[in-house]
Amino acid sequence: MEGTNLHEVTHSEHFKELLSADLERVSLINFWAPWAQPCKQMNEVVRELSKKYPTLLALNVEAEAQSEIAESFDVEAVPTFVILRGHALLERISGADAPALTQAVAKHVTGPAIPRPLSQTNLAPAPPSSVDLSAHAGERQETPEELEKRMRGLMNQSKVVLFMKGSPDAPRCGFSRKISNLLKDNNVEFTHFDILTDEAVRQGLKKLNDWPTFPQLIVKGELVGGLDIVQEMMESGEFKEVIA
Repeated sequence: MEGTNLHEVTHSEHFKELLSADLERVSLINFWAPWAQPCKQMNEVVRELSKKYPTLLALNVEAEAQSEIAESFDVEAVPTFVILRGHALLERISGADAPALTQAVAKHVTGPAIPRPLSQTNLAPAPPSSVDLSAHAGERQETPEELEKRMRGLMNQSKVVLFMKGSPDAPRCGFSRKISNLLKDNNVEFTHFDILTDEAVRQGLKKLNDWPTFPQLIVKGELVGGLDIVQEMMESGEFKEVIA
């Protein structure tokens, strides 16, 4: 361990104790996974930030091992970073964006003693409100019909399309990693779409396919299912018949 302000969280009670010890302290929570290469790089960034700012409380939380903590912060992909003062949410950063994380930590650690939080809660911070960036003045929003046409185009871009979090080479959730590896191991050619890059497609596909979670595997323009269903179809041989 580099210093007393950088901790590997081992369980929920440990996390609560560390976070509640000083409610005026700025904390950086790093949700990561050992299989994600971007996380390895960002773990080093967090380590350096903890060295640079001794007053910062840096907490490394392995998202899948500490699923209760990850779910309480609505973490759906790794890496994800949450900056708090006590239990007040200051900022949330998704993805391996080292400059953004560095700037955010510098702003909150060296800024006013009590900056105005985005939200307040007694237990765990709520995720920040979603902002529709397309709603800015002068930008026309996509109609439901246009969105459906675009989604169906994405679903038909190849015979097999995987809508996932991240990419096959840099997945950002365990289920996306497992299903892309499953397809590769079975020599299935597929294209992919990162739903974390397009909130409209992400929400729209849930309704269009009547399937609430990701990843979603599409074959010949139709939903096959998620990881569990694809895995069962692979084992039974049914998947070969579907893509034939």
